[in-house]
Amino acid sequence: MSWARSKLKNAGWLGGLGLAAGMVGVTVPVQLGLVRSGMGIAGAVALFVLLTLHVRFIMETPVRRAGSWWIVAVQAWLTYLPLTVFGAAWTPVCALLSGALLVMADRIRSIVLMALALACGPVLLAAPERAMIDPAWALAGPVLGVVEYALVTLGKRITRLTEARTQVMRAAVALERRRFTRDLHDLVGHRLTVLVLKAQLLERFVAEGDKRAQGEVSETLALLRSLSADVRAVAHGLRSSSSLTAELGSARTLLESVRVRCQIKMSCPDLPGDVEEALTHALREGVTNVLRHAEARQCSIQLLERDQLVRLTIRNDGVRPPRRPEDAGQGLLNLAERVSDLGGWLEATSSRTGQFTFSAYVPRKK
Repeated sequence: MSWARSKLKNAGWLGGLGLAAGMVGVTVPVQLGLVRSGMGIAGAVALFVLLTLHVRFIMETPVRRAGSWWIVAVQAWLTYLPLTVFGAAWTPVCALLSGALLVMADRIRSIVLMALALACGPVLLAAPERAMIDPAWALAGPVLGVVEYALVTLGKRITRLTEARTQVMRAAVALERRRFTRDLHDLVGHRLTVLVLKAQLLERFVAEGDKRAQGEVSETLALLRSLSADVRAVAHGLRSSSSLTAELGSARTLLESVRVRCQIKMSCPDLPGDVEEALTHALREGVTNVLRHAEARQCSIQLLERDQLVRLTIRNDGVRPPRRPEDAGQGLLNLAERVSDLGGWLEATSSRTGQFTFSAYVPRKK
């Protein structure tokens, strides 16, 4: 971001440099000529008005495509009419008109205006009284206008490109932040929920003197190692190494360890990687919800495929009274985002008998 701000600052300096160069290149010879002719004060006032209008038009961000076109019209009037009063000393101001016309020609993509911009100086050579103009400045004015236009336009375009790049960078940062928070919730949150349950189970086994306590300690250590791997995967943006088949086995073991009878039916092996990953997250979220939001005694998990559509269904009993919508967690929102990215969707239904059914549908991509 600091790089982008530095580029914006440099681009602003470039545009300002072009405008300043044009103004100085015109103001100095005009003012010197006006002082020599004895019209320094009146000429300075007219030149100040002309420069103010010129700067406003050049630096504006136009609402319409052409911008404040009336400023150019007034500037043209202040370019040619004062020649009858100030004479040849006023000739260099045609450079300002040339620069303004080039800016407008660029905005509306007009070749005619571009031709007028290049001719606004040489046209003075047709004046009836040659003493009213300075031929050298009449020819050099458009050149100075082209230089001013080039520098100012280049500065503005660099600014727009840098702003666009900054927006892309911000969007990329936002997406990465979203990925990190989603993966942290889906991977680490699930592991922590399981660890809490394992700790509670271990505490009960120890209190009862159950020999299964040692086995639970080993499983808890394995979960801690898995949690460490998940944290590294989230931090580095890596995919989870768990497979759907392994996750189904873990789900059965976990549910049965808390005395929930689990039945699993699977009939669609060899799923594409992105589909398998989404369904793995769906399985974790579904099992987590069974453990946290229900007092289940039975749970069935089905993974079926029909007409290139893979369906994961988790059905359990012991549903508690429904929570308020504002109490819903982030897990289902994250999962809905993952599934919708693959063209899938989620469904959840509950019955009066305490049965809850959660399904994730994901098309199989060839």
